Amino acid sequence: MKNDTKHGKQAGSDMPGKGHEAAHGEDRNAGHGKGHEAARERDTGQGKEGHAGHGDHGGHGGHGGHGGHGGHGDHQDHHAHMAADFKHRFLVCLVLTVPVMLLSPMFKELVGLGSFLRFSGEMWPLLAVSTAIFVYGGKPFLAGLVSEVSERRPGMMTLIGLAIIVAFGYSALVVLGLPGRTFFWELASLIDVMLLGHFIEMRSVLSASSALTELAKLIPGEAHRLDESGNAHDVPVEELVKDDRILVRPGEKVPADGEVVSGQSSVSEALLTGEAVPVPKKKGDEVIGGSVNGEGSLTVAITRTGDESFLSQVVTMVRTAQESKSRSQELADRAALWLTIVALSAGGLTMVVWWGIIGSAFVYALERTVTVMVVTCPHALGLAMPLVAAVSTALAAKNGFLIRNRSAFERARALGAICFDKTGTLTMGEFRVARVTLAEHPTGPSAEADARTDARTGSETQDGETPGEDAEEAGPKPLDEDELLRLAGAVEAESEHPIAAGVMRSLADRGLEAYPREEFSAIKGKGAKARVQGREVAVVSRAFLEEEGIELPEALAQGEGRGRTLAYVVVDGRPAGVLALQDSVRKSAREAVRVLRSMGIRCIMITGDNEETAARVAEAVGLDEHFAEVLPGDKAAKVEEVRKRGLVTAMVGDGINDAPALAAADVGIAIGAGTDVAMETADVVLVRSDPADVPAMVALARATRKKMVQNLFWATGYNVVAIPLAAGVLAGQGIVLSPAAGAVLMSLSTIIVAVNARLMRMHRPGRPDRADRADRPERADDGD
Repeated sequence: MKNDTKHGKQAGSDMPGKGHEAAHGEDRNAGHGKGHEAARERDTGQGKEGHAGHGDHGGHGGHGGHGGHGGHGDHQDHHAHMAADFKHRFLVCLVLTVPVMLLSPMFKELVGLGSFLRFSGEMWPLLAVSTAIFVYGGKPFLAGLVSEVSERRPGMMTLIGLAIIVAFGYSALVVLGLPGRTFFWELASLIDVMLLGHFIEMRSVLSASSALTELAKLIPGEAHRLDESGNAHDVPVEELVKDDRILVRPGEKVPADGEVVSGQSSVSEALLTGEAVPVPKKKGDEVIGGSVNGEGSLTVAITRTGDESFLSQVVTMVRTAQESKSRSQELADRAALWLTIVALSAGGLTMVVWWGIIGSAFVYALERTVTVMVVTCPHALGLAMPLVAAVSTALAAKNGFLIRNRSAFERARALGAICFDKTGTLTMGEFRVARVTLAEHPTGPSAEADARTDARTGSETQDGETPGEDAEEAGPKPLDEDELLRLAGAVEAESEHPIAAGVMRSLADRGLEAYPREEFSAIKGKGAKARVQGREVAVVSRAFLEEEGIELPEALAQGEGRGRTLAYVVVDGRPAGVLALQDSVRKSAREAVRVLRSMGIRCIMITGDNEETAARVAEAVGLDEHFAEVLPGDKAAKVEEVRKRGLVTAMVGDGINDAPALAAADVGIAIGAGTDVAMETADVVLVRSDPADVPAMVALARATRKKMVQNLFWATGYNVVAIPLAAGVLAGQGIVLSPAAGAVLMSLSTIIVAVNARLMRMHRPGRPDRADRADRPERADDGD
């Protein structure tokens, strides 16, 4: 069942402009509408003021947030301090344990020393040294006991604290005259083992989250900032602000996120995104702070610093995920609480049975009781999941998977279906005009329009007459392909929509420029229009033509089909031509889908594209099914439809354009986030635009679950066996645990859980078809 937070995210994520989805029958047109709105603001000048405000970057004062890594550093320092503290207490107590053992009558009898070091009043120095061990070595456990009791959440510290209090208190009373024997050497060995076990545990916890420490250390201490004359000056990284220009020399680390303004090089982002192959960088490309420059020098303009930086966001996100608790972790915590209650009850019952019912000596009954409380290990149960979660979250971050919602990530192990967005996910998202079909009727600029243009420039015909005199007789000129593209480009200029980008890309391929435009407006969900050279030009979907009752000429109708995305160009209310755009399937998409299907996961595509285009891509990739011609607001409904089949469902798409669908899914996966990792609706963010990361993420989720189950099995099984054994159920067969032996077993139980969690670091979330990680496009059709 989905959690409430996901519904909350969905409610607020239906953004204005998303209705442009079907503008060209394509599935990422949400961004198109949004891009057109932004373009309109630029045309009218409305966007300039806001842009200036952004340039103000008032948050720079907050660059102190660069110390945002320090939050994690403080967290790490706390664990490091605890580990050092346990180590120091262990070494001191270990030295003090030697005289305790040499003075303890029980220990001397056990090892055959007999009368060795026997003297009058020997119990008093034994009590003194044991008191030092109890106070200094037992302090962390006694403090933990007070804390757990005050919070009414008894746990491991409660059990250990009570055990050492009982052992020390009873032994001290014996020294003062109470009949019985002392437990001083058992007390000393018990505290020693506990301190050693906690030291090893702290080291394991530190190791589990060491990936974050490595990330935080990637940023260099200094940067080469360029002044207005182009001279480089070394400054602390903390002094960098937005728009500063810096020089990154060969082999150096990039000190902050930015955009390359000059130079070419290859940059290694392996420690940031998991991408082993160096990424080529040139003017206009983005670089990430902490990445390592290759053989060339780069001049970079700073775009983000401090808490806004990619690295800071990753560290914060991973730390938050590690500290958050999934439902299964909460269940384990409750189980640990109940185990503590069971141990306390079992200890009391053991005392009653051995002393009150069987009639054994009080000393023996007390020994059994102390052993029961010591051997019980709710801590192993409590650590079983958090340590695995910490390791897997850090491991995911190193491989470019950023976990925002641990519960959703754990649900990924049980996925039955994955719904994919098409553009930019399964395909490259780089459209180009593959074919231009013109209408038969003349739709080009008329002779009258040419006359007006010539009149403005003062040009004349060869016989000295102005061209406008016979304009009406000349009539309109027919458009050619280049003219149609230039008109369409005028409408689509500055839009971020993939179709618009495809038109502009094709113009550039032909060495053409779009005409200037005016009076731009978006047609919500259907396209956009503008006034170009005195004419009304619209680039729209087939749905717009049908709604407006615009009849499509036979020549254009014949241009439909072949599984391409179509954009219709309408000039002055008449269809002038159709642009058939084509995207390329990612080569890694086919292998990713194959691997997912082999894992028993049904692969589905949801797209706003027409049926023929959707079918072409679905066949090329090897999908189980697809939904075509789906508007932006309907994608979430399609995800719900798949969920109603009883399948745990994930949605893979753009973290912005597909926000409602991501929120509606059991697991929302934002792919191709790049450095924009703060996506509220995504449960898991994949930094790369690589479908191969999806099965790798699912494999990591399954490996995480497997490791958690192993730890839970061990922690539960250990306690089921250890508690009865400590209570003395096999005493009749001569099998009896001493308190010290119980302490050893308890510590081993915790250490085994910690070490098993660390083994997760050996997991390699391999991506299928690694040779194709460069995402070479694979054409899904064979051209015209």
